[in-house]
Parts: sequence; C-alpha cells; structure tokens
Amino acid sequence: MHCYTEGTMQVAERLSGYPEFHLTLIRNSRRPANMKEDPIHGTMLILGATLLRYIVVAGIPFLLFYVLLYKQTGHLKIQQRRAGRKDFLREIRHSLQSTLVFTLMGSLILFTPFRHYTRVYDHLTDYPAWYLPLSVVLALLVHDTYFYWMHRALHHPKLFALTHALHHKSTNPSPWTSYSFHILESFAEALVLLPIVWLIPMHPLGIALFMLSSFVINVYGHLGYEIMPRWFRHTVLFKIFNTSVFHNFHHSKFKGNYGLYLRFWDRLMNTEHPGYEKEYDRVQEQRFVNRKISQ
Repeated sequence: MHCYTEGTMQVAERLSGYPEFHLTLIRNSRRPANMKEDPIHGTMLILGATLLRYIVVAGIPFLLFYVLLYKQTGHLKIQQRRAGRKDFLREIRHSLQSTLVFTLMGSLILFTPFRHYTRVYDHLTDYPAWYLPLSVVLALLVHDTYFYWMHRALHHPKLFALTHALHHKSTNPSPWTSYSFHILESFAEALVLLPIVWLIPMHPLGIALFMLSSFVINVYGHLGYEIMPRWFRHTVLFKIFNTSVFHNFHHSKFKGNYGLYLRFWDRLMNTEHPGYEKEYDRVQEQRFVNRKISQ
C-alpha cells in the first residue's frame, strides 16, 4: 500500500514542468506508508541472505575439501593436521552469532533514520551502469584499510585476550572459521560499513555484492588449502594480493600478515611475516610436485 493519493498525482502532473520537484515526489511516493512493518521484513531478508551466504560459500568448499575429496587432497593442506569436529562446531556457533550482528548493522543503515546520514541511493539509474562495480571495488579498498588497523589493534594484549583470542582458537583454520568471532569483534567487523556508506555512494545491491565478494575472499583466506595457479607466483599480482597461505600463516604464527585482501599495508608498515614467501613456495611445490608424481 503506497502513500500517494489521487490528489498527489494531480499535483505532480501540474508541476511536471519542474523536473526536480517531480522526481522527488515520485521517489517519495514509492516509499511504503507503513514504515513500521517494512524494517522487520527487510531485516528478515538480510538475515536470511547472510545465513544463506555463510552456509553456501563456506559450506561448499568445506564439503569438497574436508569431506568428499579429503582422501585425495588432505595431504595438500597448508597445515597437515586437521581440525576436529569440536573446532568446526565452535566456529559455526560463533559464526551464526556474527550473522546476527551483521544483520543488525545492515538494518541500521537501510531501514532506520540513520540512512539519511549516509550516501546510500535507491535507484540504479542514479549513477552510470559502470559505477556499481566500481563502488564495490572502492568499498573493498576502504575495507582493506579499515581491517588492517582494526586487526592490529585487536592484537594488543588486552584487546586480544578480551576479543580476538576466540578467532585464534582456530590455529588451523577451515572455511567455517571465516565468521567465527567474539561478539565484540563481530561489531568491530561490522562497523566497516559506516565509513563505506559515509564516503562512497552505495546502492543496496552494491552493498550486497561487497558483502558477498568480501566473504568469498575471506573463505579463501581460511580455506586451509592454497588454490592459486602456479603462474601466479611469477606475476606482479603476487606482490599485490594476499593468498590463503598468507592468512594461514597469521593463524599459525599469531603475528604479522594482518591485511585482508592486499599486502600493501603489511609491506608498508613492515608487519609482513619474513617467512611468508618461503612458506608459499613450500606449499605450492608440495602441491605441484605431488600432482606430477600422481600423473
């Protein structure tokens, strides 16, 4: 049930010579009259999408690498030992808690008066078609910077014991580890959306694509396997982007390699673990040498 009336449309027709007023009136007319019900519906949609994203994006790699193909691929793990069932259940339990926190943040931005203080826009036609993917890339760059400094702060001894130590219980991470945070860390993770929607014009679809792409990369970082092709090591891309070995090294060593997507901040701040590239080469050599032998 929309809030415009016949009289409103007549006024719009009379003022059709004033495009700016007409456009504003049409936009407002599309907003539902009962805003008390819409936030609940929208929040439930966000919750469902967040849960589905976690189950599918983390569950499929886990099913492939840790169940169906484990006998064939287990020896190729970055860390040879395997996490136990209790570890997986703990990670899933805390990840479900994190999805609730992320849902609350999304609802705050999209369905409360707080939205008026953001740069979230309603219609895809408000910007050129090429801007949507660009906004996702810009959001990822903001996130990478935010995550590096937030992550380093969480490694302060007092904050680490209070929050981040729970995530580091997964010294041998799996895809389920990706959202396994203490509730305070979940809020710290979710807060990245605030600078993103304050700095970058974002359509709700762009926010959803940012969250999806971010989680896919996150799962790759916690996969426990390196899946990059052999040629990747000898390109400039290796100097720019993180790998699964990069973040796995952080979980096993606890220090260094704080970045999420890029090596930029770790290299700039001299926090990249000095043994990273050697470890990457070891894992890839094991992976490709074993493949040749099996052939």
